Amino acid sequence: MVKYVIYMILFLSIVQQSNSQEDGVVALALPFRNSLKFNKYVINPTFSFVREQNKYITFTNKREWMQFDNAPQTYLFSYSGRLNENSGVGVGLFQQNYGVLTTFGGVFNYAYNVVLDRDSNLTFGMNLGAYKSGINEGNVVTNFPDPSLQNIPFNTVITVNPGINYGTAFFDLGVSLNNLASYNFTTSRLIEDNPEQSVQAHVMYTGYVNSRGFFDETKFSGLLRSEFKKDQTVISGIAMFTVPKGFWAQAGYNTLYGLSGGVGFNISSQIALEYNYEKAMGDLSTFGSSHEITLAYKFKNRYKYNYSGDDDEDALITPVKKSRTVAVKRTPTTRTVRNTTVDTVAEAQAKADEEARIKLEQEQSQAKADEEARIKLEQEQQVQAKADEEARIKLEQEQAQAKAEEEARIKLAQESQAKASEAARVKLAQEAQAKADEEARVKLAQETQAKTEEEARIKLAQEAQAKADEEARVKLAQETQAKAEEAARIKLAQEAQAKADEEARIKQEELDAVLISVPTDATGIAMQNLTKLVSDSKVEQDELIIKLNETVASREKDLQDLKQENDLSEQGIYTEPKPFKSVSAENAALESLQVQIDDVIKAQDIKIKELENLYNERLKNVPSVEDPINMIYLNEILILKEAQAKAKRSKETLVSELESIKIATEIERKRRIKRAAYDSEEDRYLKDRAILNTIKQNTPLSTIPIEEKDFDFGEEQSDNIQILKGVSNVESGYYAVLAVHSDVAKRDDFLTKVVASGQSNVDFFYDVNTSKYFIYYQKFETIEAANNALKTTYNEPYNSKMSMIKIEN
Repeated sequence: MVKYVIYMILFLSIVQQSNSQEDGVVALALPFRNSLKFNKYVINPTFSFVREQNKYITFTNKREWMQFDNAPQTYLFSYSGRLNENSGVGVGLFQQNYGVLTTFGGVFNYAYNVVLDRDSNLTFGMNLGAYKSGINEGNVVTNFPDPSLQNIPFNTVITVNPGINYGTAFFDLGVSLNNLASYNFTTSRLIEDNPEQSVQAHVMYTGYVNSRGFFDETKFSGLLRSEFKKDQTVISGIAMFTVPKGFWAQAGYNTLYGLSGGVGFNISSQIALEYNYEKAMGDLSTFGSSHEITLAYKFKNRYKYNYSGDDDEDALITPVKKSRTVAVKRTPTTRTVRNTTVDTVAEAQAKADEEARIKLEQEQSQAKADEEARIKLEQEQQVQAKADEEARIKLEQEQAQAKAEEEARIKLAQESQAKASEAARVKLAQEAQAKADEEARVKLAQETQAKTEEEARIKLAQEAQAKADEEARVKLAQETQAKAEEAARIKLAQEAQAKADEEARIKQEELDAVLISVPTDATGIAMQNLTKLVSDSKVEQDELIIKLNETVASREKDLQDLKQENDLSEQGIYTEPKPFKSVSAENAALESLQVQIDDVIKAQDIKIKELENLYNERLKNVPSVEDPINMIYLNEILILKEAQAKAKRSKETLVSELESIKIATEIERKRRIKRAAYDSEEDRYLKDRAILNTIKQNTPLSTIPIEEKDFDFGEEQSDNIQILKGVSNVESGYYAVLAVHSDVAKRDDFLTKVVASGQSNVDFFYDVNTSKYFIYYQKFETIEAANNALKTTYNEPYNSKMSMIKIEN
């Protein structure tokens, strides 16, 4: 798991540089950079038109850094190419997987060309990207919930990439702005400090190789590109050779991603396959290689566009064409040359006669054709005249028929109108009677409903009172039980203290006995002084162990109280839940106490070791074991070692108990939250509504002004807007909160005083996650309206501590 997390952090920080401002936001950066054959509009938005002759459908998969598990993968399904003489389009759907992060979206491209001269073109292009990014929970492998992953939302982003290209006969120069503007619909704001925002410039050359044989008319394409980002500049170059036989090869270098190479070929006249390999270098060399494969389908093109870079290409599989015999016209190999003047004149005369004859035949044919055309025109005019007469007679008949039908329609409409008016009058009278009957029925139902609601309100109040009495009884029993447990704990502590005092008294007597036999040598004096220090340190150590024991008892008491509350609730006995303690503060105090105990135990071990060394040293100088001082300190060392071992066992036992209590408490806390959220939330809500209605109906206006000091505002609130989620029975929005209470009695007291001050719209909601009541009387839909309210509503005493709460359900 740790290895997986390290890989993911490395991927995101080096490659994607995502999460610039919001968690889970990934900048648009499709990794298709090593091909000059397919998906070129991803490199620059004008390349769907520039040097393009055909239209393609492609499916591309790129797997980066194959050395690691769950390495980045990108899928692109795309349609791109020339649309007509002046424009090109591209549409692509993509998905990118970066470990636990995933991105899905589309890229929409359009390029338009303006012809400046015969060999000069200016092309404008635009890529519009729309995608959704966030955590793919199916790829998260963990044994425990990770809040940092659960808090990352899905983000919907749209980004704009414009570009321009100027092309001549062989060269293209252009600029594009990558991720010029990116808008996050989830947070409703522009993404700032986008690491993939850059200015890209390129120079491209397209030419042909003049040779003979296999490589004749081979096309050469070269692209030099620079990306200027905020923190770095990336320079890359790609070169490609396309052989007319249907093969191509390309190679390139990128200062960030390293070397690349690729090959491709046409399987048939419309299907092609391309593979590209990328080898990381420099800082990324440890990531291994990347692989990209593309399957393409080329549409048949019936046009030959200008400003194009694609030529006819063969394929591995070519269609069989039927051959046909072509007659060859033979040309005489010899001819007779006559040079005499007579022959020349005769030939000229014969030629003139022939031309005259041909001209006469043409004139005769033209005259015959003109006569036929005249006859045909007369016939057509006669037919047209007859048709016009028939059409006139038919039109007169149709007009007469239409007039008769119109008169019949008007008469029918008048009869229908009279009938409809009568029906409407009858219906109106019936509706008026029905309305009167309905009003009488509604009035009766309202009176009955009011009576039923009043009876239900009285019953609900009675049930609430009975429930409150039962709660008071249970609370009294709990308090009695708590007092008994506290008395037992105090007694146990007193007994422990008495035992410790007795041990101290015995130890003091032993020390007094040692002092009776005061050593005179330096080693003995050092032993006497060190024994005093060890004894004092043991007292401090015992006191810390007692504090740790008291902490364990307190945690155990809280656990039993929480368990008893949950057990009673499951039995149908409702008790007011105790507010959660500050877990962070308790844990900090406990951690500090444990550190102090560990430090004292470690220091005590060192001192006992030093005392033992002094004893061994004195034993060398005073070897008699019958020496009273040696006997006393040997016994003291044994006693201190036993006490030290006992203290260590006590500490380990108490720490183990604390861990068990911690686990059990967490289970009971979740049990309490679940119970509050599902079992008793509805009961609580009904009870709270009944109490609020009772306060509003039975609280008169105060005859004397109620001042700010008379209000208990409860917990102090921050000036910043606090966000609550998952609050039941309340709508999302901004709430101007007057006070926050955990105690129901204090809540009701505040509500009563607000109503007595003249504010009858006061209300409150309960947050089960914090066990707190938030009292308010204003709700706003926008943050601007809420801020204005905070600035203008401090004229009433109950508004003086107002804070803003945002609810997101």
